[in-house]
Formats: sequence, C-alpha cells, structure tokens
Amino acid sequence: MSDYGKYGDDILVGLCTRGDGRAMKVIYDRYVEYLSAVCARYISGDDDRKDVLQESFVRIFTSLDKFCFRGEGSLKAWMIRIVVNESLRFLKKNTSYDFIDYDSKIPDVPEEPEIDGIPDDVINEMILSLPPGYRMVFNLYVFGNKSHKEISKMLNIGESSSASQLSRAKALLSKRVKEYKATHKND
Repeated sequence: MSDYGKYGDDILVGLCTRGDGRAMKVIYDRYVEYLSAVCARYISGDDDRKDVLQESFVRIFTSLDKFCFRGEGSLKAWMIRIVVNESLRFLKKNTSYDFIDYDSKIPDVPEEPEIDGIPDDVINEMILSLPPGYRMVFNLYVFGNKSHKEISKMLNIGESSSASQLSRAKALLSKRVKEYKATHKND
C-alpha cells in the first residue's frame, strides 16, 4: 500500500475512516483544486475562501464514516455539497444581503448575450461581483442545478424571491457582458 494515488475513492475512504493520514492527503490533493473552484463561485475573498475550504475539509474528514460510496463520482458530489453548504453558512453568518420578494411577474431578461471569446476568469469575476443574494441564487440555480423551490428552502426565502434574484442576476450579468464586449472589440 505504498502508492495511495492509484487507489480509487472507495478504498481511500475506507482507509481514511481508519485514520490513515496518507489516504486523507491523497483525497485532499485529488480534490482540493476542484473544490476550491466550487468555493470561489460563492466566496470572493481569498482568505475567506481558504477558511471556508479548510472548514469544508474538516467536515469532510470528520464525516467520512457517514458517507456511503455509490460508485464513481459519488465522493466528489458529496464533497461538493459540503463545500456549497459551508459556503452558504459562511455567507449567511458574515454577509448582509437583501432578498427582495416580488409577487408581481418578473420581466424576462433580454436575450442572453454570447459569452464566447470572454475569458473564463473574466466571467468568474463578473459572477463574483454580483451582490451576495444574487450570486447565491445564481450559483445554486446555474451551477448547483437547484430549483427555485429547493433554493427557497435552503435560503429560507420565497420561491418568487429566488426567481426575482435570478432574473436580476442574469440582467446584471448580461449588462456586464455587453459592456465588456463593447470595451474589448479589438482584442
């Protein structure tokens, strides 16, 4: 058992639950970059992101005995859920955000702008610069594939509030994409 990197997640989880530090290091190294990117969708500051990621890994490693392996990718999905939940917990505790609940019909966002040609890091910065409430709903809906009903339960807001936050996030992103394209026509 000298080359732990060759082991699958199922074997590594079993070793971790028995306190094997080398197996924990392999899991950490295998997923830290991806989970950091997930965390970055929610948390904008580097120090805060590192803190949330550290808390997430503490929760992951102390909860592995509750994890049930369901095939390839199940560990990653489970860890993503923990990172998202830790990110939301951090934001709820440390960020003031307003969720505006509108019962009126939410206007449709004009046609979504084409983002081809815009670097990924610029798009990520646009998302990170959204107001916290917009950003949480946008990330949960777009990247987390959550419904407005699920989001409303997670954030303790109304479904219409979730829908309005998403609509406003999309409108703001659309505006920023158009502004970026207008200022970078010749790039």
